[in-house]
Amino acid sequence: GQHLNLISHLRNLKEMLESSKESLKLEAMKRIVGLIAKGKNASELFPAVVKNVASKNIELKKLVYVYLVRYAEEQQDLALLSISTFQRALKDPNQFIRASALRVLSSIRVPIIVPIMMLAIKEAAADLSPYVRKTSAHAIQKLFSLDADQKEQLIEVIEKLLKDKSTLVAGSVVMAFEEVCPDRIDLIHKNYRKLCNLLVDVEEWGQVVIISMLTRYARTQFTSPWKEVRGQSGEVMKAFYESDSEEKKGHTEEKPYIMDPDHRLLLRNTKPLLQSRNTAVVMSVAQLYWHLAPKHEVSIVTKSLVRLLRSHREVQYIVLQNIATMSIQRKGMFEPFMKSFYVRSTDATHIKTLKLEILTNLANEANISTILREFQTYVKSQDKAFAAATIQAIGRCATNISEVTDTCLNGLVLLLSNRDETVVAESVVVIKKLLQTQPTQHSEIIKHMAKLFDNITVPMARASILWLIGEYCERVPKIAPDVLRKMAKSFTAEEDIVKLQTVNLAAKLYLTNSKQTKLLTQYILNLGKYDQNYDIRDRTRFIRQLIVPSEKSGALNKYARRILLAPKPAPVLESSFKDRDRFQLGTLSHSLNSKATGYQELSDWPAVAPDQSVRNVEIIEASGSDSEEESSESEKTSSDSGKSSSGSEQSSSESELEQKKKKKTKKVPQKKSKPTAADRYSEIPAVCWSLRVTTSSFGPVKTYELLHHMTGKGLAAKYHFPRQPCLYQPSMVAVQVILSNSSDHSLEEIHIGDRSPASLSIHCFNTIERLEPEASVTVSMGIDFSDSTQAANFQLCTKEDQFSVSIQPAVGELLMPSSMTEQDFCKEQGKLQGMNETSATITMETANASSQAISKQVLSVANVGVVSSSQNNFSRFAGRTVSSGALVLVSLELKESSTALLTINTEKTVMASMLLRDIKQALTQA
Repeated sequence: GQHLNLISHLRNLKEMLESSKESLKLEAMKRIVGLIAKGKNASELFPAVVKNVASKNIELKKLVYVYLVRYAEEQQDLALLSISTFQRALKDPNQFIRASALRVLSSIRVPIIVPIMMLAIKEAAADLSPYVRKTSAHAIQKLFSLDADQKEQLIEVIEKLLKDKSTLVAGSVVMAFEEVCPDRIDLIHKNYRKLCNLLVDVEEWGQVVIISMLTRYARTQFTSPWKEVRGQSGEVMKAFYESDSEEKKGHTEEKPYIMDPDHRLLLRNTKPLLQSRNTAVVMSVAQLYWHLAPKHEVSIVTKSLVRLLRSHREVQYIVLQNIATMSIQRKGMFEPFMKSFYVRSTDATHIKTLKLEILTNLANEANISTILREFQTYVKSQDKAFAAATIQAIGRCATNISEVTDTCLNGLVLLLSNRDETVVAESVVVIKKLLQTQPTQHSEIIKHMAKLFDNITVPMARASILWLIGEYCERVPKIAPDVLRKMAKSFTAEEDIVKLQTVNLAAKLYLTNSKQTKLLTQYILNLGKYDQNYDIRDRTRFIRQLIVPSEKSGALNKYARRILLAPKPAPVLESSFKDRDRFQLGTLSHSLNSKATGYQELSDWPAVAPDQSVRNVEIIEASGSDSEEESSESEKTSSDSGKSSSGSEQSSSESELEQKKKKKTKKVPQKKSKPTAADRYSEIPAVCWSLRVTTSSFGPVKTYELLHHMTGKGLAAKYHFPRQPCLYQPSMVAVQVILSNSSDHSLEEIHIGDRSPASLSIHCFNTIERLEPEASVTVSMGIDFSDSTQAANFQLCTKEDQFSVSIQPAVGELLMPSSMTEQDFCKEQGKLQGMNETSATITMETANASSQAISKQVLSVANVGVVSSSQNNFSRFAGRTVSSGALVLVSLELKESSTALLTINTEKTVMASMLLRDIKQALTQA
């Protein structure tokens, strides 16, 4: 009935369209658009509608185009007939009509009109209306998919549209860029800063596209901001401390990492979008921070991602997948929000298993008991797939956290008497894996499993138990033959995997206990010989040749034991999300864990940054407020405005301005800010430091960059370790910071803001009320690093801004010199043997082989005291860790031809291996 209604309705509408009255036509078009909106098919009215395309009535014309845009693709032939009308409409005074005509044209996917489309796109790209220019960007992608040979001409249009200053055009042209020529990075350089600055005002869909493209761009243009964190994995933290001798010999010192201001601009301008109501935008900013931000800044995305978990399950699924990948490398980011990943009974299975994955990634010694309690409830779930996944998760926790391995194993053994067979089966499989990693605990658990064997029906579980009994048959000598006897009875009824393991068990028992099992094994091998499955027939034939000696059996026979009972490596239980971040987070490829078509790889960071000046924009003085605003924008973000001597890059008017500014600032008498309490400390004369135990190390003090003046909007900060006892608290390491103002206005209220982790204990310097231009001030801080080289992250704030900075100590700066006699040294060294001793034989640079040179090099990397020695071939140094006062003893015994045995004795074994590496580096380099 409804169908007939629609037909008569469409007939009426057709009559209305053919009437001579404008009002009736308009009414008809409104109803037709209404039908389309409801999803009804109105395509048969195409001929009647298209006749009205040249109507004088603008309202009617707009509605006709709404219809045509919807149906032109389906009714190509009819649309082609009206093509001249559409071409005329491209010149219509109304921007909506011009844009719609282009949309209709580009929907007619017939090769014959490619030249017409090309021309229309070029003209629309130069249209005064940003709406029409946006439409031309959309048309580029349609034309490209119709005829890829147009690529070069289309790239020219893209290049032109990328220069567009309208926020309306930005997202659409970047989308066209991504479709047509994603590899043409050179087109982005000059537009990079503009895109960063427009980002906040672009529509959400455009924001996602632009952020994704800029993530790829940044990975090709900037150097990695992750260098400074590498120390924890034991790679050389060269960027942070070089040995002094290197500087002396005129080697270029590897500079501490300084973030390119354009890199910082992107991070700064995407951060506010974490508050977006659009989940895709939040997700794309999160992936940008993950792939581009310094490690200690990534955690600002955590709260926003957790917020998205309140959204629909489709959104939850994607967000949880990305959190699963992140949480493998950065547990700390999500640990405070652990409760957000607890499973709800209303969650779908795929959501539950993802949450489980994340909880397993977050597990550590501190929270494992809470997590295991949570898992116990999950195992009882009615959702069988989820209960099974939980058991896998318990297994992973057991292997990752040795303290709970036994608890987990016992828990899993209890599950073996569960009523539900999937739970039992999964437990068996996981116990098998755990027993392989825990070689001590086998026999009791295996006996228990053998008792339950008759009641376990799932083939995988039966096979796993048989494998375990076979693998460790010598530990259960009474039970193993009995299980084999039962298997011989039921062999023909078993599944293939169970049969294969039965054959394996028989073979292993034949080799270890042939007295009891010889006949049984032969019986089973005879059954296998005639099995329906060729795999089992083959295996049986092979095993017989291998274990039963005969004239025919070859040389393998005598190795049978070593082949079948070889020690096997334990399986690795790891997350399925390990290494997923080889795909850009938030992409379809990441979600599927395989490369989808059209996926653009993220490149590795370049070792050396490409030329930065390619992003400088020459400012052309233009009339009109709009362009002035733009030019001031690009001036603000231009990273090289200071280097205006490069002539062509910056316009002459600007460099004159700069010079005037500089002259101005020189005339002003410098007002130093009032010295703070911290300053007064740093001015205490050296006499006061006589409470030092031994002489401080010699050699120039190494200074590190804390904040670059470009990033700090004029505020620059450097720091060094004065190697003096911290006056505020003896467990803190003293740090001196030099703050300087390189801007043209005074900076107010410089102070320390939030720190991360929040428990980080810092003695801050007092707020500096005012720092004049060109002035600098030295302040003292104390930081309790708790004897760890993990970076102390905090915010350096002015009245207006906050900058995230981080101080990462070299391991040698976490020590204080300790004075002791040679006799005491040897006595203490005797107490710190075994686990507490780390040593290496090193070949020193010849110039470093004298005892004086050794002292100099060791003291350059470690704040320790020299212990005077009666033996020429020994150099000894002693220190204590600042936080806990643990003794650290370093000794070097010179052997022949500049090799030496370097030994470090301390309870702090992690520090010892890092210190060993640094001293070794100092002594082996010229």
